[in-house]
Amino acid sequence: MPQAKLAQLSQALEQRAAQQLLRSPVTLERYDGRVLVVAGKSYLNFSGNDYLGLATAPQVLQAFADGAAQFGAGSSGSPLVTGQHAVHQQLSDNLADWLGVERVLLFSSGFTANQAMLLTLSSKSDTLLLDKLSHASLIDAALHSEAGFKRFAHNDLSALQQLLAQQPQPMVVTEGVFSMDGDSPDLAAMLALCHSYGAPLLLDDAHGLGVQGPEGKGTAAAQGIAQSELFCTMANFGKALGLGGAFVGGSKTVIDYIEQFGRHYVYSTALPPPLCAAVLTSIELCRADNWRRDKLQSNIALFRRLGADLPLLNSQSPIQGLVLGSSERALAVSQQLKQQGIWLSAIRPPTVPQGSARLRITLSAAHTTEDITLLTQQLRQVR
Repeated sequence: MPQAKLAQLSQALEQRAAQQLLRSPVTLERYDGRVLVVAGKSYLNFSGNDYLGLATAPQVLQAFADGAAQFGAGSSGSPLVTGQHAVHQQLSDNLADWLGVERVLLFSSGFTANQAMLLTLSSKSDTLLLDKLSHASLIDAALHSEAGFKRFAHNDLSALQQLLAQQPQPMVVTEGVFSMDGDSPDLAAMLALCHSYGAPLLLDDAHGLGVQGPEGKGTAAAQGIAQSELFCTMANFGKALGLGGAFVGGSKTVIDYIEQFGRHYVYSTALPPPLCAAVLTSIELCRADNWRRDKLQSNIALFRRLGADLPLLNSQSPIQGLVLGSSERALAVSQQLKQQGIWLSAIRPPTVPQGSARLRITLSAAHTTEDITLLTQQLRQVR
């Protein structure tokens, strides 16, 4: 055995544990959205991304089972070799119709889709300009691309303009709803800036799709922007739609190019067909059941009102951040809440910047008034 390498790995793990940054996986015995069971104990779940409660919707579960019976469990290969099934095309067409884009490509995860989007569409002559709080998948893609890479202060349009003025071929990348702070950029103002400098705008709308805009079309639609005005958009099925997988949508030219040159797409097995069937049903419910978004917005407003005295970040999304500072403090408060039957994980560096460890509270349409009341009462006692 290569003992020197093993010692190096062991030291890194020990260092992370000493810094209160070691993460441990948890096995769920049962999950039904607002409640999960771990080691025989039930907890109110305020750490998931199932914003509309679709992960356990009976229609979605039935569509998954029916899809397996009709199409088989797996796709059997790359979409460009043996993996393209009729249900893949149906899902792509459905997404294109819903969001108003010309074409869509399906991916196994949002991380993979973001990697494909940035690595494939950028070149040596480009400079990728990313928001400081961009997701790790975007940052990693930018770091590994052939393009230049710079970051601008979070949602700071003046900082972005300075960078745009300095780059001959800039490409701007941002998120619709930022995953840790829960806030959104002014996309209309950002798009106007991009137009003035001839820069394409690429959007990660993982946490906006399904939640914002008419029929849940996402952040751009909520801000009155047509998807055709964006260079391309990535979103996934693992948040508001309650499942897994992701897509990139845009013009035919952009998507054709990713299809031909995107290594993450070309060399990956296609999504399982029954998953696609379930996503189709989830989209149908998302578009038709406006009551889900109404209930979610009502829950967000209730939480903000009941927690008005708590040091919350400014967010009107389902993501509500309570910054506690140190990792030790965040872990201690998370553990205290678990003792009271509330599952609310501590978010620590490197996921968030040093000194900003927090509780990332996520709300769902499945939560009741009583759930949210209890949460705010307990937060007030332990913070």
